[in-house]
Amino acid sequence: MHIAEGYLPPWHAVAWSAAAAPFVLHGVRSLSREVRKNPENTLLLGASGAFTFVLSALKIPSVTGSCSHPTGTGLGAILFRPPVMAVLGTITLLFQALLLAHGGLTTLGANVFSMAVVGPWAGYAAYRLVRGLGAPLAAAVFAGAFTADLSTYCVTSVQLALAFPDPATGLPGALAKFGSVFAVTQIPLAVSEGILTVLVIRLLSQADGTALARLGVRTAAGGRRPERSEAAVTR
Repeated sequence: MHIAEGYLPPWHAVAWSAAAAPFVLHGVRSLSREVRKNPENTLLLGASGAFTFVLSALKIPSVTGSCSHPTGTGLGAILFRPPVMAVLGTITLLFQALLLAHGGLTTLGANVFSMAVVGPWAGYAAYRLVRGLGAPLAAAVFAGAFTADLSTYCVTSVQLALAFPDPATGLPGALAKFGSVFAVTQIPLAVSEGILTVLVIRLLSQADGTALARLGVRTAAGGRRPERSEAAVTR
């Protein structure tokens, strides 16, 4: 994640931007509908975006010489669904590229695809799967945040391997190399982010449990979401 400015070949940068664009455009519609229909959720939307910005701005050096970051997208994906996070994640990455020199404008599409598209969808799928199996909310939230974080870096490893295949072993060798570089710090980070997201959800449930219920985050396993239909996932 946060592939540096100019690091990808131009046609790779264009291709990843084209792949991310439909998800972001769909997310704009979803976000507009959410704000229009549920203005009372605006503050929590902003908090979800801030959570993503702060966590993904943390730069933690790896023993391999690279850097790793939490992503913070799991929380927003659980609360507002992945399409909304495509927009919040894109805004986060754009401001980080402009203000913090994390990532870049030419690599924005690739970073958006890994962190704001694949991460939220993978995390939300893990959350729904674990919740559907009857697990407690905390376990499902942990699974969602952990998966959103780790899947982002898996996609980044693929992006880098496609751009820079190993001269001897090709794509598999490059994928193993980039994946091992990230794994040293990213797996512990994903665990930490999962725990932190569980704590945030717990605090939200204690402070305003009705807001979580309104968003469809149930404190009891099983059954259907109270106020959101399945169609809301793809809005």
